[in-house]
Amino acid sequence: MTWNWSTQSLAKLATFLARNGVGDGTEQPAVVPIGDGHSNLTYKVSVGGQAVVLRRPPPPPLPVGSNDVLREARIISALGQTGFPVPRVIATGQAGELFDVPFYVMSLVDGDVVTIAMPDRFRAPDRIAQVGFELVGVQAALHRTDWQAIGLGTLGKPEGFNARHVRRMAGLMTQDDCAAHPAFLELGSWLEANCPAESGAALIHNDCRIGNVMWARGDVPRIAAVLDWELATIGDPLLDLAYTLSSLPRDGACRTAVQDLAAACADPALPAPGALIAHYAQLTGKTPASLGWYMAMVNWKLAILYGYSRRKGMDAYYNDDTHLPRFLAEARFHAGLA
Repeated sequence: MTWNWSTQSLAKLATFLARNGVGDGTEQPAVVPIGDGHSNLTYKVSVGGQAVVLRRPPPPPLPVGSNDVLREARIISALGQTGFPVPRVIATGQAGELFDVPFYVMSLVDGDVVTIAMPDRFRAPDRIAQVGFELVGVQAALHRTDWQAIGLGTLGKPEGFNARHVRRMAGLMTQDDCAAHPAFLELGSWLEANCPAESGAALIHNDCRIGNVMWARGDVPRIAAVLDWELATIGDPLLDLAYTLSSLPRDGACRTAVQDLAAACADPALPAPGALIAHYAQLTGKTPASLGWYMAMVNWKLAILYGYSRRKGMDAYYNDDTHLPRFLAEARFHAGLA
């Protein structure tokens, strides 16, 4: 997904940044797209010897309620009060102030984003193991956060979250989806019939995979920042944990599109799901019940969202015919329907 900067928009950006302590407004910023995301657009902006990150939605029209970057900036700002690893929000802008959409500017965190291959400094087996534990550990820290105390009490509705989530996703399916892939309806019925009560209420990221964290410099795997908060809400923390586990390649299984973005984790030294779940339980004091429903829900939901994005022509990335069947096969496996 791309968007082209005009000379006029760069000049406006220089002025906006200068008002917020970045550059003096006389130099045209250098703007480079960063990240592998296929929703909101993220750019590294360099000016006056400084570098920051700007995040904005793709060009309109946008689905109602989607790509709310100001909501994202609110979450990051709130978490920044707690010491949780997030970038610092420098400034926000309303639609019409710089673009025809809202945006925000945040600090540039030094480090590496890992997707396809581990950096050389992490290649030892004990360090690869630590990558897995660190990824689950930062999620446990998020779920322990007192979201009401930091001003996020109105962010979501945790009561009835799971059943409401199933209904909402089912509403995005089409007859064509179900005709092409009958597993959509099969899984929807199973998820509805087996829907568990919420395990609790927590601030959940909803996209906590290895490609959405920044790893600090140094030989010891440590997460310097968690990125891409556009899907965050208040909900069942086990759905969040299940997403993270589902994003890791499963030994002997065909990878889903999300697992393709975590190929670096296809290493026998990465802890098995049971070990990661035990680590999460130790850190949170809560032993998760069976995650089968949550893992099936995550993959069914991803199949629906990828199908929706394809129908809307949001990004050529979604045109791959193998995305949906791979997610559905993984969902059926976790539901015990395979």
